[in-house]
Amino acid sequence: DLAERFGAPGDFAEAYVLAHEVGHHVQNLLGTNAEVSRAQSQRPDLANALSVRLELQADCYAGVWGARAAADGRLERGDLEEGLTAAAAVGDDRLQREATGRVHPESFTHGSSAERVRWFRRGFDGGDPATCDTFAGS
Repeated sequence: DLAERFGAPGDFAEAYVLAHEVGHHVQNLLGTNAEVSRAQSQRPDLANALSVRLELQADCYAGVWGARAAADGRLERGDLEEGLTAAAAVGDDRLQREATGRVHPESFTHGSSAERVRWFRRGFDGGDPATCDTFAGS
């Protein structure tokens, strides 16, 4: 699906998706998922916005993993671009536009293509999970 449906081919595109899911596991271990769930219950009006921040943090954690893989010499030429293409391909704006021809930011749950790329890149460039606080500031 990633290659055919979303136009994001490559082994590192697949690795990005897996690393994003591992990022959710890290959030679970750190208690971030539980905190967000509590906040969503208390403030249903912020549920989507909090979901977006959670997803973008998982993207950032995926980037941190990518930085480590690069430092270990496990990336090949073009791998980073594959990951960035995958992040852009699964942005809410792109998915909504393709599905309905319209974009509704208020209903985003994962973030726009640009946000997903930016947070993946932030994790990759910094290589430090401490830079992945998507809940701080705007």
